[in-house]
Amino acid sequence: MLISPWMSISQNQESLGEVLDSLYREDQFYFGVTYNLVRSKPDGVAQTGFSSGFHFGFIRDFPVNKKRNLAIGIGLGYSTNSVNHNLLVQENDAGAYNYELVSTDQFTKNKFSLDLIELPLEFRWRSSTPESYKFWRIYAGFKIGYVIRSTVKYEGEPKDFKLKQVDSFNDFEYGLTLSAGYDKFNVHVYYTMNSIFDDNSLLDDQAIDMSTVKIGLMLYIL
Repeated sequence: MLISPWMSISQNQESLGEVLDSLYREDQFYFGVTYNLVRSKPDGVAQTGFSSGFHFGFIRDFPVNKKRNLAIGIGLGYSTNSVNHNLLVQENDAGAYNYELVSTDQFTKNKFSLDLIELPLEFRWRSSTPESYKFWRIYAGFKIGYVIRSTVKYEGEPKDFKLKQVDSFNDFEYGLTLSAGYDKFNVHVYYTMNSIFDDNSLLDDQAIDMSTVKIGLMLYIL
């Protein structure tokens, strides 16, 4: 008679523990660093120096099976990206933008920077369990971002200048994402599907239809 109540309490505690463990979520905060590789460059356009990106945000994890190793992730993030290159972007007196190629001998810095608010959507597979904090993962998805800040910075001949809120950049950026790895650190690729510049941006009467592939490391926690 004395043993039975204690056995009942113990069983209830174990059941409660199982319920709590079965509701775990994974990888809801992320931070990433990427190298921004420009593709589909017009003839003569080249990258100069290191072009970087920094990405962070929150993704709500929604497991879709009993084992909770399959999930959908929907989130909100922020990223800042820069590209160093030899394409000179200038604003004329009429407020329009002109584009021309410049020799690397003429400048020490020529880059544009874009800051974006991003909405990532991920389809997630992982080898996680309620007891394991180290596991394999493959997350594939889609991301769309809205440009909230754009700048062009030039240091060189004939004079230094800086442009802010440059209208010739596309307002949106979107593309496919893939993160894969083990434990906290993972290889990350973001393949953007639209042009950096809008349709009115021309170099020698041809559209500047450049886009980026961002390759780097992604850290997931909690």
